[in-house]
Amino acid sequence: MAGPRPRIISLTKREGQGYGFFLRVEHGEEGHLIRALEMGGAAELAGLKDGDRIIKVNGTFVDNLEHSQVADLVRKSGMSVTLYVLGEEPYKTAKAKGVNLADPQSQSGQSQPTMNGVSAPAPKAKLCYLQKSSSGLGFSLKSIKGTHGMFMTEVVSGSVADQAGVKIGDRLVEINSENVESLTHDQTVQKVKAAGDRVMLLLVEEDAEKYFKSKSIRPGVAHATVRHLSHKPRIADMIKRSDGYGFILKEDPERSGHYIGEIDKGSPAERAGLKNGDRLVAVNGEEINNCTHEQVVNKIGKEGNKCCLLVLDAETEKIYKLGGASPLLYWEEMRGSLPGYPEHEPAPAVPAPVPAVPVPSDVDHKPKLCRLEKTAAGFGFHLNGIQGVNGQYIKEVVKGGAADRAGLEDEDMVVEVNGVNVEMSTHEEVVNLIRKSGDTLVLLVAERTAYDYLKAQGIAITPQLLNNEPSTDVPAPAYTQEDKRKDTESESERPATPPAQTRSRASSSSSSSSSSSSASDTSEDERL
Repeated sequence: MAGPRPRIISLTKREGQGYGFFLRVEHGEEGHLIRALEMGGAAELAGLKDGDRIIKVNGTFVDNLEHSQVADLVRKSGMSVTLYVLGEEPYKTAKAKGVNLADPQSQSGQSQPTMNGVSAPAPKAKLCYLQKSSSGLGFSLKSIKGTHGMFMTEVVSGSVADQAGVKIGDRLVEINSENVESLTHDQTVQKVKAAGDRVMLLLVEEDAEKYFKSKSIRPGVAHATVRHLSHKPRIADMIKRSDGYGFILKEDPERSGHYIGEIDKGSPAERAGLKNGDRLVAVNGEEINNCTHEQVVNKIGKEGNKCCLLVLDAETEKIYKLGGASPLLYWEEMRGSLPGYPEHEPAPAVPAPVPAVPVPSDVDHKPKLCRLEKTAAGFGFHLNGIQGVNGQYIKEVVKGGAADRAGLEDEDMVVEVNGVNVEMSTHEEVVNLIRKSGDTLVLLVAERTAYDYLKAQGIAITPQLLNNEPSTDVPAPAYTQEDKRKDTESESERPATPPAQTRSRASSSSSSSSSSSSASDTSEDERL
């Protein structure tokens, strides 16, 4: 009997954080249930729903396993996990009809995997970087009779291999960018030993193996994901100020390439995460390794008042060279399609003057355009609002996370998501827009006092305000870099938001709240 088609959802998280849901078994309910989804968390943004049942974890059928076994599988998956899930009604219907959910035939024609709520790309091989510890690398190799190649086995939980993303059953393709598919077991083991303390493995999981065979593709580094690598290049989106981006492009006579230097404090370059000594790899997605200094400078200036740089530090460069991987693999994997803001827009209409609103002298009237590149921890913020009330704002910005690096701050009011104005949208509508953005999110926001001021003056908040002062009858106060520095140093001394302006954090699901608080004696609950 043909079974229902599970949704395949991949989640990523940050060290020390969870995926944003509770895994439960409940009295009178069959299956391993998703409950208490954290609003704006990885699980909720990826499309998991309250009451979903987990059928598989990383390809392992779990509907017949104990609760603790399933929780362990999720925990031991490392910083990412792939879940096969069924909604509550399809699951109950399948169980009532006696459908074998473990039967592969029941999943023929199953839906395309989703990552963060959108269709995922085709399966990929994976690059895993291992730095040997005193306990070794933490895996063994085996061959399977009648099957080509060497496979990972006995991956020790918590070992170097486990933390690097190696899974039992992965097929080994390359060691330090050298293909080893034709080697014997002994020859492969010798290659691993000869690699020393730093080993880069190109591996293929079972699902990817089936895909490559169906397409007659011989997997290589070009077909690999780099998301498992602990060291990553950085994507720096910058909008130029009147004094430039705030860095110098250097050449090193002893090394080839172009390097970042002399970064100004508080500049767009510093806010975007550039570091002294970073090697510049690409400008606006174009590789620049073979370009002259003048050509690179021209490429940076090509986009006018904004540019996007791909850079990597010395250690990341060594790791990518070890695997024979181009840093542009990271760019291609992380970069989604971004909304194009026009360089020039018609000036927003300014209505008749309204009574002036008193504005503190430390308020910058301009909004902020923030581009966020999702990390293993997600975008690094929560979206808050009052249930059923328009107007969404930023909360719980993770220090050092994607949102923090992009310049988002707690209480920033969200005006646009990927070029779409959301001031009159509901919380659910805004969350759906964020969910559909993939790994790159562009937010136009305004600090709350500035937002209230601009709205009171009848000024449309658009990207044009980034480069033009709003035209009002109330003169804008002088605001210098020294003022901004003092504001930053004294921010903790500013008065809290008045009670009348405080907004409550809405629950993502009332049913998830009730289910997690009404467990019977036979219920089990795990936060994941």
